[in-house]
Amino acid sequence: MQSSRALRALPVVLWLVLRPSLAAQARYRVTTDGAWFFQEPGGKRLARLARGAIVVGGEAQDAWQGVTLEGWIFATSVGATPRAGYDLAVTRAPEENLRSAPAGALIAKLPQGFLLSKVAEGTAGSWVHVTRAGWVEKSAVETVAQVASSDTDSGGPTPGPRPGAPGTPGHGPGVGPPDTNPSPSAPVDPSRVESARRTVLYRAPEGAPTGTLAPAAPLRVLGRSGDWTRVELEGWVKSADLEIAPPGVLMGITAAELRTDPQRYAGQVLRWTLQYIAEQQADELRPEIPNGSRYFLARGPLPEHGFVYVIVPEAKRPQLESLSPLATIQVTARVRTGRTRFLGNPVLDLISLETLP
Repeated sequence: MQSSRALRALPVVLWLVLRPSLAAQARYRVTTDGAWFFQEPGGKRLARLARGAIVVGGEAQDAWQGVTLEGWIFATSVGATPRAGYDLAVTRAPEENLRSAPAGALIAKLPQGFLLSKVAEGTAGSWVHVTRAGWVEKSAVETVAQVASSDTDSGGPTPGPRPGAPGTPGHGPGVGPPDTNPSPSAPVDPSRVESARRTVLYRAPEGAPTGTLAPAAPLRVLGRSGDWTRVELEGWVKSADLEIAPPGVLMGITAAELRTDPQRYAGQVLRWTLQYIAEQQADELRPEIPNGSRYFLARGPLPEHGFVYVIVPEAKRPQLESLSPLATIQVTARVRTGRTRFLGNPVLDLISLETLP
């Protein structure tokens, strides 16, 4: 009798064991920019999700979908936590980005104190691989087609190697069907997009135009902010139209890049165009600047709207006396730190300064 009851219960046990693994294979794409990630259905709001981010599905409950965030975060922006069930907490104020890969597409903006679990063997240079389970509203996500075929799921024959894969016969590069209309089972990379029409390219949100993109220009998404998307464009220009940087000087580096990877740029020399604001004297609230040193506060690098601290050596101080507030200047400076502890602003050591018209 006991044996019969055990056999009748066996299918139920197997269903309970298999169900989580099947649910874990589901993928959802966030369709609403800034959608909330909740601690529990209808519970505490924890973080904002980026439109296009891919999350792993879990169980569903009425109008709610359980999901797991999985991504990479900068190692210096998290610290150990005593909270049971978690390894790390976000330490950067007010928030830090969670990305799909080191320096990859944005998944979410995590506020200070947000709890995370570290993935085993989850480090890559200055980045940490982390996860966090929670809930989203079903209206804020859509399902993503699975890579595995239905034949495989049903126990049918396993598909053969895809054409063109290394070590297998198939079409060479440039031969065969284009990738612009992939099959429903093909994986989607939300960071790869193209311009839908002739599009103006801006140097910064609400900033000055810097060029025009032709329709179908290939782009890679680097981040999003409200109605704006930061993109990376690859192309070719005539060498005669380029300004060559002086030896050992970096050009085209943004403050956002310094804040994202401060260790990489520490000690590097760069050239920035800034808007001078005022000269100040360092105190204990600026631990990255020697106490008592003179520095000036500037906005930039233009057209960015953030702030930069530039330490001025004694020999360069007379140049500051002729500067008026909001003057546009070009500086060559060495990076002392890409991100201060409290405000996250870059700190530079001035090498040379030039006033621009």
